[in-house]
Amino acid sequence: MGEIDPAFIQSIEHRPKLTFNDPGEIPVIDFSALDRGAVDLLVADIGKACEEWGFFQVINHGVPLNLVRRLEEAMKEFFDQSIDEKRKVKRDESNAMGYHDSENTKNVRDWKEVLDIAVEDPMAISASPDPQDQELTKYYNQWPEYPPDFRKIWKKYAGEVEKLAYKFLELVSLSLGLAGDRLNEFFEGQTSFIRLNHYPPCPSPELALGVGRHKDAGALTVLFQDDVGGLEVKRKNGEWVGVKPIPNAFIINIGDIIQVWSNDKYDSVEHRVVANSEKERFSIPLFFLPAHHVNVKPLEELTDELKNPPKFKDYNWGKFMATRNRSDFKKQAVENIQIHHFKVS
Repeated sequence: MGEIDPAFIQSIEHRPKLTFNDPGEIPVIDFSALDRGAVDLLVADIGKACEEWGFFQVINHGVPLNLVRRLEEAMKEFFDQSIDEKRKVKRDESNAMGYHDSENTKNVRDWKEVLDIAVEDPMAISASPDPQDQELTKYYNQWPEYPPDFRKIWKKYAGEVEKLAYKFLELVSLSLGLAGDRLNEFFEGQTSFIRLNHYPPCPSPELALGVGRHKDAGALTVLFQDDVGGLEVKRKNGEWVGVKPIPNAFIINIGDIIQVWSNDKYDSVEHRVVANSEKERFSIPLFFLPAHHVNVKPLEELTDELKNPPKFKDYNWGKFMATRNRSDFKKQAVENIQIHHFKVS
């Protein structure tokens, strides 16, 4: 095996085991139940899966597969270009949308390169983490010149996967005993973005990770992955299990915001991506995120001051995101901001 830059090397306790664990019963949610009118059964299945796993594979989701294939082809064409070509759309501290090849998770560099593109262009976001600073900034998408039809394909895909995210959000809301559209208002002026991930073959997959262990800070993540695999989920017993790809399925997981809205009824689950020494891997997550002005807190309908008091203090999503984005560009001596920092003691 070749040597890799020490920036990529995980501490011993966080290095992956390169044996594939039996994934057990990662729930498979079949959206064809909606066409059959079996909404109540589907809602019950989603509620159970949210409580026990926080991760699901979704089949019969309605996203046209020919569109997914076209985007996969276009992203491969983009990432196959020279580094100089890709860096023509490189992101920076003033604009978090674009190409990036040096992202850190838990202060260790990830073995990947990415292209981030906002669902709403421009995206309005808090200019700084300072609570007193009311100024907004705007992130603008940077579109690659090659392949020439990239923008057109991406926009069609984004429209379809956004519909899937809203559909799932409404089912999660129903599973919590709320109206189906209860959470929709938080996404007017959303800060969602789609990330195109490329994981090149890694010479030392026993030392590095494609993405280090983390929880997703947003509401939902809607992911399409190729057949290479590598996504792992941490179970409550501390064991890491692989998510074996189901052809043409999407993977959806609960993020921190839904954990807070549900007042800990549903958990945001830690996950990571292991590297592969032989094959490159591609994946396409939509990070479904609310508007910058949303104050995230346990929903009033799901709390009771005596029986189930709020377990989190309010936090502003825009300020939270500004803090996260700033830390993406430098290692920090302290842990990146997490929802546990807002836990009621």
